[in-house]
Amino acid sequence: MIFANHAHLYPREIRDNADAAALLEFLDETGIDRAVAFAPFPHRLKEENFAEGHNKWLYNEIKNEKRLTGFGTVDFDKDVSDEVKRIADYGFKGIKLHPQAQEFAIDGEKAFKVYAEAEKLGLFISFHTGIHWHRLRDSRVILFDEVGWNFPTLKFSMEHIGGYHFFNEALAVMVNNSREGTGDVYAGWTTIRDRYGKDCWALTDEQLETVVLQTGEDHSIFGIDFPFCKKEDIIWDIDRINRLNLTNECKEKILGKTLEKVLGL
Repeated sequence: MIFANHAHLYPREIRDNADAAALLEFLDETGIDRAVAFAPFPHRLKEENFAEGHNKWLYNEIKNEKRLTGFGTVDFDKDVSDEVKRIADYGFKGIKLHPQAQEFAIDGEKAFKVYAEAEKLGLFISFHTGIHWHRLRDSRVILFDEVGWNFPTLKFSMEHIGGYHFFNEALAVMVNNSREGTGDVYAGWTTIRDRYGKDCWALTDEQLETVVLQTGEDHSIFGIDFPFCKKEDIIWDIDRINRLNLTNECKEKILGKTLEKVLGL
């Protein structure tokens, strides 16, 4: 059973072949059983005047799809605490946040309100980490240490594990917020393939094995970054995980068991 994190969904009016039907086809063709589906970021739907809003759109899109688990996202132009409560009311299990695309500081006042409410409601947060052509001062990966220390029971993943440029900072945050392999900070193994050389997200096999060595077998989660990754690349990613020098039990955890456990499914 493969249960993957990190699939972005969009209405067809915004992006072709990125709705729930397209994702389910993608899962079938890559051998993945289930996936976490992210709501579109609010500014994308505002551009197309979707009156129902980003989280309600996702709710309606996947409410009858048992293979998809919803994550909402937050409109920082609104009351962020209310936004998080509505995400929980829709039955979603978590929140996707992208400091660069949404232009908020990781350690900013509004962001801290989001984390506080998410921690209270038991929602998991998946953060984008690494560069994304926005000021680094607001999104340095080391700032996630502030999230971990101020919200010690908040479970969150650092997607892309900091990427090529900030891998060591991401690993430092995970280790610093763990005790003997425990902790609530997770490595998001998403778009980290080195299949095409040293691009902005490429991590080596040695780096991935080091994540497990230093943080334990229960703190890594596989993601697919749909619809931005090719099917053949996702198949390669899965094969790569199975080739790593890790236990079979660890590989099963990375490919779905840890995500299932952390979301309480």
